[in-house]
Amino acid sequence: MTLALSADLVAMIVVVVAVAGAVNGVAGFGFAVVGTMVLAATLDPAAAVAFMILPMFAVNLSLVGDLSREELRTCGTRFAPLLVAALAGTVAGMALLDRLPEAPVRVLLGLVSLGFVATAQRAVPLPNPSGMGTRETAETPLVMATVGAVSGVLFGATNVGVQLVAYVRSFDLSHGLFVGVVALVFVGINGLRVAAAAALGFYPDAAFALASVAAAVPAVAGVAVGKRLRDRVSDRLRRGTVLGLLTVIGVRLVLGGAGVL
Repeated sequence: MTLALSADLVAMIVVVVAVAGAVNGVAGFGFAVVGTMVLAATLDPAAAVAFMILPMFAVNLSLVGDLSREELRTCGTRFAPLLVAALAGTVAGMALLDRLPEAPVRVLLGLVSLGFVATAQRAVPLPNPSGMGTRETAETPLVMATVGAVSGVLFGATNVGVQLVAYVRSFDLSHGLFVGVVALVFVGINGLRVAAAAALGFYPDAAFALASVAAAVPAVAGVAVGKRLRDRVSDRLRRGTVLGLLTVIGVRLVLGGAGVL
C-alpha cells in the first residue's frame, strides 16, 4: 500500500476531495463514495481507502456542528445501538482491507456504487433498502445492531457506507437532521478508524499520513461551499447529480477491475 506523490497527483487529490466535500455538503452524504471511487480508479484501491479516512473524519466532524446540543444528545441516544455495532464491524472490515486483491476490490467498489444508485433512484420503485418493514421494527435495538455490524464491515473494507445512509434515510428525518445524524454516525466510526489505521499499519510512511491530513483542508472547504448551496439546489438536481456521477464511476471501476480478472 503505497502512494507516490507527484504534482499532478496532488492536484488531482485536491480537486477530488474538494468536489466530494461539496457533494457531501449539498446532499448530506457522498464524500466517502465519490472520493474513494475516483481515487480507486487511479490508485491502488487499498491505498485510496486508507488515504480517505482522515479527510472523512474531518468532513463529518464539520457537519456534526449542524446539530444543536439537544439534537446531538437525542440522536446519540436514539442511534446508539447502530453506532456501537458499526464500530465493531468497521474494525473487522479494516482488518481485511490489505488482504484483498486489487481487481476484485475495484469490482466490489463499482458494484456497491451502482447498487447505491439503484436503491437511491426514484424512477423505478424498489423494496425498502433497509428491508426492515415498518419504522417501529427498523428502530429496534436488534435491527439497528444488525444493520450497524454488517454495514460496518463493508465500510471498514471499502469506505462505502451506503447501507447506513439508506437506513438512516428510512427514518424520514428532515434533510438538515438527516445530514447531522449521518455525520454523527460517521464521526464515531471514522474517529475509531484513524486510530485503527495507524495500529494496523495503513500509513506506510510519514508522507502518506501528512498528505492524508492535508487533504482534509480542501475537503472541509468543499463542504462549506456545498452547505451554502444546499438551500439553493433542488432535491431533484441534488439527487440526479450525485447518482449520475456515481453511475459513471461505478461503471468505470467494474470494467477496469473485470479487465484484470
